[in-house]
Amino acid sequence: MSLKKQYLKTKPFCKVTFRLSPEEVSDAAHVHIVGEFNNWSTRQTPMKKLKDGTFTLTLDLETGRNYQFRYLVDDQIWINDSNADDYVPSGFSGSDNAVVSI
Repeated sequence: MSLKKQYLKTKPFCKVTFRLSPEEVSDAAHVHIVGEFNNWSTRQTPMKKLKDGTFTLTLDLETGRNYQFRYLVDDQIWINDSNADDYVPSGFSGSDNAVVSI
């Protein structure tokens, strides 16, 4: 798992690339990123599967904010990013949400 941040000099946004390796998602058919930036939609933000099995997605996120998020693998398994900036309780069955700080 990785988070790569690229701040834009002329706009108040940061390009954040989310990446999951094949080892982290096994033989997943699809992965969605779900979070505050898409109103917690489980369908709105699919990640792209590369030939090597890596899933990746780049989002433009407004600077000066923290965003909670999680990954949804094959509509069944929720996972967090091990490289997140922070973790906060999700309010569901003792699990946490990952946080990316921009």
